Amino acid sequence: MPRKIRQLIADLESAGFVPVPGGKGSHRKFRHPKRPGAVILSGQSGDDAQHYQEKQVRRAVREVQR
Repeated sequence: MPRKIRQLIADLESAGFVPVPGGKGSHRKFRHPKRPGAVILSGQSGDDAQHYQEKQVRRAVREVQR
């Protein structure tokens, strides 16, 4: 069963990512001071996350924890 967007957001925030303005519509943008660039998640909080979104969040959290 795919995870929900709200779970991915919680993972990012617990790893130290902060939401920043700049997302359009249902897109949310997160940045971390130790990682260049941003992680952008699309979809409403209750939507199922796509496979690529889960992979993107997992990779970003792993990069920050090194």
